[in-house]
Amino acid sequence: MPGRHRPVATLATVAQAAGVSRQTVSNALNSPELLRPETLVRVQLAIDELGYSPNRAARNLRTRTSHLVGLRLDPALEGTASGLMDRFLHSLVESCKEAGLHVLLFTAADVNDPLDGYDALLRSAAVDAFVVTDTYRGNPQAAWLGERQVPFVAFGRPWGESQASFPWVDVDGRAGVMLAGDHLADRGHQRVAWVGWQKSSYIGEDRRSGWVDRMHERDLSTSKLSARGEDTIEFGRRAAHALLDSHDPTAFVCVSDTIAMGVLQAIADRGRTPGPDDVAVVGFDDSLAAQVVPPGLTSVRQPLEEVAAQIVRLLDDRLAMRSSRCTNVILSPELRLRGTS
Repeated sequence: MPGRHRPVATLATVAQAAGVSRQTVSNALNSPELLRPETLVRVQLAIDELGYSPNRAARNLRTRTSHLVGLRLDPALEGTASGLMDRFLHSLVESCKEAGLHVLLFTAADVNDPLDGYDALLRSAAVDAFVVTDTYRGNPQAAWLGERQVPFVAFGRPWGESQASFPWVDVDGRAGVMLAGDHLADRGHQRVAWVGWQKSSYIGEDRRSGWVDRMHERDLSTSKLSARGEDTIEFGRRAAHALLDSHDPTAFVCVSDTIAMGVLQAIADRGRTPGPDDVAVVGFDDSLAAQVVPPGLTSVRQPLEEVAAQIVRLLDDRLAMRSSRCTNVILSPELRLRGTS
């Protein structure tokens, strides 16, 4: 069709067309004497038919010579207390090490451009695959990498899109908030408030649905007991003050530990005590801050060690061409109980 671009040929598409492995295509390009004459001819025909033009970076990328997994590292936001990425990165490095891989971190000149850094890395450095951590609806990373047949696995599901479009590993945030709701309801709390992220956050709304559903299942009201805003300590503080003024909840469930830290500040502002005998608070992520702030913040803990292990398992399968299926894994969180509840 006029104006239609021809798909970019890669070592993987050549291997598929010729019915051989990517290593065989690499041998045809770099060490043809290793191949049988008939195999070499078949690969060369596929290269010619697809118009494949390899370069050094692409050869290194497709033949898995670098053992590097790329991950873009965005700057931490001021006024937050999560530290979630630190724990995930440590777990990812450890899991990659066990698989004979290494993590290559890169940054973007323009943090607002979700693709910035990827193309430059593919052109100038040798990486085997990527881990993607931003999976909001419409994010072009998955499509961009998929079009180039670059192996990748995402931490996070493709919200609002086909959940089989690429391999991903995620944590069931909705179930984690339900655990928090049960914990508070079992302790007699009748007015349990929710402080979450803006409505545009698919992750935040998924977690919020756990609060709504569990409260309704326990015959507890959610009317005018929720607030949405930015993931900052200051917003959590302001939201808690507003909710305490209007409906005086006896407990708060928060979308993140950052928000929960703000709620704790609001409780302290009023001379009240965070805990089961006054105002209970539950966060999400089980950050280091949750573990050290007095009297210890009850929080939903994501199993990041298992997340990293599953991501590396899926990456290894794709790199070894053991599987091309878009496998999806959802892991269950747990509730870590501390003094605030």
